[in-house]
Amino acid sequence: MTSPIIRVIDFETTGVEPPAQVVEVGYCDLSRLADGTWEVGEPDSWLCAVDAIPPETRAVHHISLDDVVGAPAFNALQLLEQSSHCAAVAAHNMEFEERWLQADGIIPLICTYKAALRVWPEAPAHSNSVLRYWLEDQGKLALDHNTAMPPHRAGPDAYVTAHVLKALLEAGATGRDMIAWTREPRVFPTCPIGKEWRGKPWAQVDSGFLQWMTRQADMEADLKWNANRELTRRLESA
Repeated sequence: MTSPIIRVIDFETTGVEPPAQVVEVGYCDLSRLADGTWEVGEPDSWLCAVDAIPPETRAVHHISLDDVVGAPAFNALQLLEQSSHCAAVAAHNMEFEERWLQADGIIPLICTYKAALRVWPEAPAHSNSVLRYWLEDQGKLALDHNTAMPPHRAGPDAYVTAHVLKALLEAGATGRDMIAWTREPRVFPTCPIGKEWRGKPWAQVDSGFLQWMTRQADMEADLKWNANRELTRRLESA
């Protein structure tokens, strides 16, 4: 039997959603060894042809049109076929990558951002880079810093995310857990809005404010879900 592999991907793009294009693809495989431990492989990446790169996105990844001359266009189907032997595909913000990958229902997906919110609610923040250094300071993550550089490039970012995923698995989160969490909204550790309630644990937020949140037509769906989740918890524990 072959060892399970989780393929961690990262896309650099020309914008935040299609019709913006993928300008770079990176991946890094996380493999479970015979003794049950997980091993991060070497990252791989390639550039993709695009029509234009706006300055605001070029300022993030510093990829120019000259860099992608002669490169093939992004091919989601090809990437999925290349990943068909994997148990799952992961990304730090899978909602972002999924806009181009369109893999839901084809292969199990893992969002390490959503998983980290649940496993480490006490983290100072849950971005890829903050988790990298926060986990490293605690001795829960060790990687090659040269391979992890530069940030905001697909290969290095996939490599960092693979180490975050390894730390999640070592913290006790299972692949089955994380696949289920990926299908659900983000679980915010604290309330992120409200002059009086911002930054406070949900258990300390006034019920009236939570109910107000659920009634706002323009409130972000994940925030409404968190408010309803806390109201339900109070009702069930009453």
